[in-house]
Amino acid sequence: MMYDDVLAKSFSKHEQKKLGYGAFVGCLLIALSFCTVFNPYLGPLPVLNLKLSMSAGFKMLMLRDSSGSPSPPLGPLNHFSEKNTSSSQETVKVAEIMTDKKEPVPNKTEPFIKKMEPLCNVTEPRGDICNINGDVRIQGNSSSVFLVSSQMNILAGNNNSWSIRPYARKGDRTAMSQVREWSVKLSRRKEIPACNKNHSVPAILFSQGGYTGNHFHDFTDVIIPLYLTSRQYNGEVQFLITDKRPWWITKFKAIIKNLSRYELIDIDKEEEVHCFPSVIVGLKRNVKELTIDPSKYSYSMRDFTEFLRSCYSLKKANAIKLRDGQRKKPRLLIISRRRTRAFTNIGEITKMASKLGYKVIVSEPTMEVSKFAELVNSCDVLMGVHGAGLTNFVFLPKNAIFIQIVPFGGFEWIARIDFEEPTKDMNLNYLDYKITKEESSLIQQYPLDHVVLRDPLSIQKQGWEAFKSVYLDKQNVKLDLNRFRPTLLKALELLHHQ
Repeated sequence: MMYDDVLAKSFSKHEQKKLGYGAFVGCLLIALSFCTVFNPYLGPLPVLNLKLSMSAGFKMLMLRDSSGSPSPPLGPLNHFSEKNTSSSQETVKVAEIMTDKKEPVPNKTEPFIKKMEPLCNVTEPRGDICNINGDVRIQGNSSSVFLVSSQMNILAGNNNSWSIRPYARKGDRTAMSQVREWSVKLSRRKEIPACNKNHSVPAILFSQGGYTGNHFHDFTDVIIPLYLTSRQYNGEVQFLITDKRPWWITKFKAIIKNLSRYELIDIDKEEEVHCFPSVIVGLKRNVKELTIDPSKYSYSMRDFTEFLRSCYSLKKANAIKLRDGQRKKPRLLIISRRRTRAFTNIGEITKMASKLGYKVIVSEPTMEVSKFAELVNSCDVLMGVHGAGLTNFVFLPKNAIFIQIVPFGGFEWIARIDFEEPTKDMNLNYLDYKITKEESSLIQQYPLDHVVLRDPLSIQKQGWEAFKSVYLDKQNVKLDLNRFRPTLLKALELLHHQ
């Protein structure tokens, strides 16, 4: 017997009609329940507004996408209940009874597009930096960093590409011209090369170009920024080097090994595509030289100097505390220079300091950072003419005395920025001694009425190269012992009042 015949005998026409509508509504409710239960496994779905309307004796189920921009209004509605589904935290509105005329179902829904934050911050004054999380792929031989992203994110009106030079001295054209440029891009999966090597730890990509090789710039442009950027990972981070200089890695291997447990990768030469869960391109850097702003970062310069003591196993934590009748002498290290800004009467300076009660050591920094760090750390007072070698004051013990000899020629501003201000955050006592033109070798090279001796400011106005070529490259120092003696006595006084 056919299905229609059975149905006709069992139910009246009115009941058949009623049963059909009930079955239709029941199916839709089952489908809705299925979506609600399995929604967490199916990914994000648009929130549905369900509206039941009645017109001319018919009940109809209306669906509207409410996740995007508001759809056109559906007319006057009477909502009697509102149900929240806690599992997906999305609201599903069900209208039990709908009256008035039947409302048309909208033909289109607005797509849901999530706007992403920019991958790169190019507003930092000292260096651009990119924090990239997700499926990150690096192709070294093309200097490219890719983040796999959906089509919707790319079409969302965000900037999808950046050019970055990963060296922390932005604005210095000379330095940045020696740094390789990298592109950082948001890309669709099909547009970028597949992974050849997968890594489970984050990576930091930075340059060894710029002014590396100058001890001052090694620390202020690379070492301190690298510490700031990588310390949070506690060694579980991969360093990717661009503009690699092998001798630089050898020079600072103790520091590098304490920041990363992994072998460095010379990324410029890599033909394979390396993939990481996250990558930082560039380094964090404080605006001021040789400093860390603890209010902005999680670390301070005191933390950094403690880190250095750990890297090089430096034993002396504090400078000597002098007491009356004490036989032990404070150690004075005089940093010598061979080419420019050298002491021309170093023997006389050493003899005078010894008579005042110092044990004097004269030494010039070398590429063996470990040995020189131990020497500096063993001393209580360090002195030298303004220059990169003074950067070794980072190895001094706490409460030590640092004496900067400021050359003739209007050096006060650079002496203050490069070395005086950083000592404030390193538990060091700062003294300086500004030489007169009579203590400068320039007096033997120029007549007394020459602009170099008479008006150094006018030379400064000609630019850094003009200033450097005269006052840094041509000047040596012969200290006036009687004039300098009070500075050494002041250092002894400070050691008495520790």
